[in-house]
Amino acid sequence: MTDRPYHHDPNGGFRNPEGSATRQFRPRRFLRFVIRQLRDKTVPDIPDGHVLAPDAVAAGIKAGGNPSVTWLGHAAFIVRTGGKVILTDPYLTEVAGPAGFGPKRYVPAAMEPEELPRADVMLVSHNHYDHLDARVLARYPHKDVTQVVVPLGLKSFFTKRGFKKVVEHDWWENWSEDGLTITTLPAVHSSGRGLHDQKQTLWASFGIRTAKENIWFSGDTAHGPVFGEIGNREGPFDLAIVGIGAYEPREIMKMVHASPEDAVQIARDIGAKRALGMHWGTIMLTPEAPFEAPDRFRQAAIDQGYGGDNAFVLKIGETRSLKDRAA
Repeated sequence: MTDRPYHHDPNGGFRNPEGSATRQFRPRRFLRFVIRQLRDKTVPDIPDGHVLAPDAVAAGIKAGGNPSVTWLGHAAFIVRTGGKVILTDPYLTEVAGPAGFGPKRYVPAAMEPEELPRADVMLVSHNHYDHLDARVLARYPHKDVTQVVVPLGLKSFFTKRGFKKVVEHDWWENWSEDGLTITTLPAVHSSGRGLHDQKQTLWASFGIRTAKENIWFSGDTAHGPVFGEIGNREGPFDLAIVGIGAYEPREIMKMVHASPEDAVQIARDIGAKRALGMHWGTIMLTPEAPFEAPDRFRQAAIDQGYGGDNAFVLKIGETRSLKDRAA
């Protein structure tokens, strides 16, 4: 009988890898933060060109080819590599919460759920509402053919909604087919869709490997020593798609979300040649200025010797060909 992995909490559910940041704030402080954010109805000024028009989105996807990445907003991407199409964390609807209650988008998604391409694989990193969108899953038109890969505990969420091909994995397990390998990897985060299911399902990042590309998708994560292990075991990576937003106040968020500076460190730890910043510019989850993350991300890359051109972001709806190695 093998020993229980550390991230399988002996008291039930799951916990973060050894060495991850731990809670250093009072629960009452966290409750005040959540209430303040839910009450905040501020709509920020949106920079010109932050969201592409639908015709530009379609043209970019067509021109980008395979390999390429298309940002649909927040953590939702179309990743094309090795002749395959992969969707990540397809949150596309207006509210990240149950029954219309929760943080709202301040910019539209790049497309409607019915417009999503027929994906070979859908990856969902964890069950928070801004990553696992039940309304998108209900409207997704290719449930019979798309292979879903999720962390432990989330398979039934998809099968109950009509998906036919679903596997759930622990960290370090993989799924392979026709030259594509998906490896479910650690992340430093949490899970839960209500008060009574906290940390009862697993959270994860993912490695996406084909013959020519090796891409890492962070899901939601804070920084931690586990990323050196990911780099040693699964790296190097051609591209890290990594969260750079929702990082304030640090006393709370440092346990679950990377700052832009942390995101560059994570990319370095896993051995990623380039890093694409996500999880910003879409929905007001935390109180930092919503459009400051990209500048801090690029400056951190310069300060850490990673290279400013190697840390980049996209417009919502923009496609970047991975054949073009310049960011």
